[in-house]
Amino acid sequence: MAAPFAEQLLNWYRENRIDRPWRRDPRPYSVWLSEVMLQQTQVETVIPYYTRFIGAFPTIEALAAAPLDDVLKLWEGLGYYSRARNLQRAARIIVGEHGGEMPSEVGDLLKLPGIGRYTAGAIASIAFGRAAPLLDGNVIRVFTRLLDLDDDISQSATQKKLWRIAADWLPAQGVGEYNQALMELGQRVCRPQNPLCADCPIQADCRAWSAGRQNQRPVRAKRKTIPHYDVTAGLIRDERGRLLIAQRPLDGLLGGLWEFPGGKVEAGERLADCLKRELREELAIDVEVGGLFTMVDQAFTHFKITLQAFDCRYLGALPPHREPQALGVRDWAWVTEGQLADYSFGKADRMLIAELSRRRQMLL
Repeated sequence: MAAPFAEQLLNWYRENRIDRPWRRDPRPYSVWLSEVMLQQTQVETVIPYYTRFIGAFPTIEALAAAPLDDVLKLWEGLGYYSRARNLQRAARIIVGEHGGEMPSEVGDLLKLPGIGRYTAGAIASIAFGRAAPLLDGNVIRVFTRLLDLDDDISQSATQKKLWRIAADWLPAQGVGEYNQALMELGQRVCRPQNPLCADCPIQADCRAWSAGRQNQRPVRAKRKTIPHYDVTAGLIRDERGRLLIAQRPLDGLLGGLWEFPGGKVEAGERLADCLKRELREELAIDVEVGGLFTMVDQAFTHFKITLQAFDCRYLGALPPHREPQALGVRDWAWVTEGQLADYSFGKADRMLIAELSRRRQMLL
């Protein structure tokens, strides 16, 4: 049966919803792109990326035909780069197998790379009006407070229960609006900390609010300690002053992005020895490791790193080679500092580029 609060929620949404670029463009492609970008990313961060991306690739066909480097460059800074790679992979499947038309059914959407149950439900309901539930962090928070649910939301049994509730509570009409209303309520009113219960249109249906437990819901297990790794990178210059950069393999972390080459320090290994080893293994080159250029910290979802970058002088390729080899990387290139802007880099490497620029300006 439909949620008892559905009518009040929809009325609130229709009167209070915030204008978003993708809401002005109801095409399935726009819904898909926005939902992928919004995964683990704040709305205000997404808006300029969405605008630039849809401007560069206005159709699924345009995205499918674009060079991967161009796609990653427009995604640069948005993070979770597998989303961009999967987006293009899915676009190429849609063009090749669906005539460029986005599938409308959840089952077909789930077969596409990068589309999970939540994204499939969002596309099917919002773009096509299908009776498809969805569950993201915002909706989970709303549901657990409405039900005053004390189950650990990280457990699969709790997830299954919430998906059943999401399906049971779908209204007979306006499913797309209803799903968007739930997400917007969670984002704007039913916030993680200090929810604005006085502004909630469905407060009367909220058991946690009635019991004064809204700040104790949802319940989740304590996070494990996040591991930390030391990583090295080389600012390797040739006799012309150019810098050597390498492209990461597509199937790993930050796949397809460019970087200053290096790698993770092994137990008991000196930083300079690590850097020389990584460069031999990945590019078959030898360098003279100089002084520390700078250190930067970066936090990923499940670990943290300290990247320690060293000035290096290029000594040459290891015999019998005459130039670097793409052994553990997808590609490599010698570039000037001015050309770095043409390549897509992860956050830590962009911080190194910013430091290069800062020091260059100091010399002017």
